[in-house]
Amino acid sequence: MTHLFHTRVYYEDTDLAGIVYHANYLKFIERARSELVREAGVSQSDLKSDHGIVFAVRRMAVEFLAPAKFEDMLEVRTGFVSLTGARFTLDQSVWRDGTRLFQADVQVVCLDAAGRAARIPADIRQKLTRFQQADGADPE
Repeated sequence: MTHLFHTRVYYEDTDLAGIVYHANYLKFIERARSELVREAGVSQSDLKSDHGIVFAVRRMAVEFLAPAKFEDMLEVRTGFVSLTGARFTLDQSVWRDGTRLFQADVQVVCLDAAGRAARIPADIRQKLTRFQQADGADPE
């Protein structure tokens, strides 16, 4: 199942040429990941207070394919590639009108208060599996 998140490009997201500044794609996909987790029924605040763990990006590989511009409506598509004991990998892409603009492979790890890898609690993992793709295919 692919999670969809919509956002608009605001003036603050762009450079002098009216093109989205490259680092802002990371903000777009971060918001989409946060919404996916929330829609799965997981409160990240409760995760920290009740379990003493947080999610953090461990690795990311990105490709900039085409520019987004001021006032564009964007769709961020997020799909699970894998979900294991302490981490999950996501395929995230940013689209405008059927054109893929940005692609990221993101690995998220669960960390304890000391910053060490920790197992994702079974109830949280179960909630996240709602968005896990059965075949690991590209969510395009």
